[in-house]
Amino acid sequence: MASPFATHYCETLRLGGPLVVAQLGQVLLGFADGAMIGAHDVHELAAASFCVGLFNLPLIFLLGFSYGLTPLFAQAHATGNASQLGGLLRSGIRINLAVSLGVLALMLGAYLLLPQMHQPTHLLPLIRPYYALMLASLPPVALFCTLRQLADALGRTSLSMHVTLGGNALNIILNALLIFGYCGFPEWGLFGAGVATLIARWLMALAMVAALRLQRPFRRVVASYRRAQSPHPSMPRRILRMGGFVGMQMGLETAMFSLAVIMVGWLGDTALAAHHIAVTLQTFGFMTYYGLGAAASVRISHAWARGHVRDARRAAAGSYHIILLFALLMAGSMYMLRHPLGGLFTDSPQVIDLAATLLLVGLAYQPLDGLQVAYANALRGIGQTAPLALISLLGYCLVGLPLAYLLGFVCQLGALGIWMAFLAGLGACGLGFYLRFAWTTSPQRALRLLHAEAGEPSSPGSSN
Repeated sequence: MASPFATHYCETLRLGGPLVVAQLGQVLLGFADGAMIGAHDVHELAAASFCVGLFNLPLIFLLGFSYGLTPLFAQAHATGNASQLGGLLRSGIRINLAVSLGVLALMLGAYLLLPQMHQPTHLLPLIRPYYALMLASLPPVALFCTLRQLADALGRTSLSMHVTLGGNALNIILNALLIFGYCGFPEWGLFGAGVATLIARWLMALAMVAALRLQRPFRRVVASYRRAQSPHPSMPRRILRMGGFVGMQMGLETAMFSLAVIMVGWLGDTALAAHHIAVTLQTFGFMTYYGLGAAASVRISHAWARGHVRDARRAAAGSYHIILLFALLMAGSMYMLRHPLGGLFTDSPQVIDLAATLLLVGLAYQPLDGLQVAYANALRGIGQTAPLALISLLGYCLVGLPLAYLLGFVCQLGALGIWMAFLAGLGACGLGFYLRFAWTTSPQRALRLLHAEAGEPSSPGSSN
């Protein structure tokens, strides 16, 4: 007898495959950035680690904010409402760009406070120009993410994959030219890496705009976008609410890592460089899980919009089964390759040894990372974004961060103690997300929610 999850496995892999490839392309870009910058100068690698750690927070928040659009796009698509899709797209672009400018202003304030962050003083001249280039790249990231959510919600996940991979390839080529000064270009080192990233992000956003205007599957949506008048007052509020809570959830998770990088910086150059290597390598797992989870979120949104509660539950469970398999494969790979991979970034034995030690902790939390990704996306798919943010606040900020300081500095375990705290924070959130999804999608509770969702075309009797 065929497993009741068989269809969900196949559909999640079909939709999630391109998303995983695109996500891994991003990670490979980070890997290539780190390796190329480290080959140029180890101090530039430490400066890049600090900037990447700080900018992970606003970048993930912008990505999370755009993810709030996915269930809205997916539910409108599931019910065949092209005019609503056009209105959502118009409002989504405006709101996401406005949010990116607000985030830019906040990060500009952080730029002015760099001397107060107690980083090694010799790194500040390297950090400042790279940081400024990262600031300028925030608006195109917001535009690209918004358009990507539309394509993914309509099941066209290969579009964002192709644009992302093309942008990453361009970024790596520009890195080679501008970091090392090949082919007569200036040798700008870390500054050149920042210029390459800025150019690639703008071109990726413009490529998504062109693809949506030219490709047949999006013509109805683009036509509806052009006709869209002032949106109903509830639409911007709903986008802000959904996006704000999802962005908060992902931002809080990233905050645990981003604020931890400041603590790691207190331990010196070696710890900072090792932390950057370990974070870059374990991100391969996280991005794989998130690609699969994002695909499941689209499928859960479609099922929820139609009132098919059992299908929503099975889609969520099926996605975690697949993610868990990848998590175990990731943990085994990290264990076997932790020393050789560190050597791709630097030839410093102290940095390589510490990075390998941190990766031992990283492989232990892969299944827990997969759990929190699977059920965070499941909650997003059914529109339960407020509990998502609350659980994240408790797990990441009230468990993870205080424990990082306690283990790292009070217990004097250094960077190892900080990484051990990540294990507790991710585990607490994963369990919380799972329990909330199970409670919300219990039959009676789900029927009440489906009835209560104003404007949602639900069929409570069909919650199979």
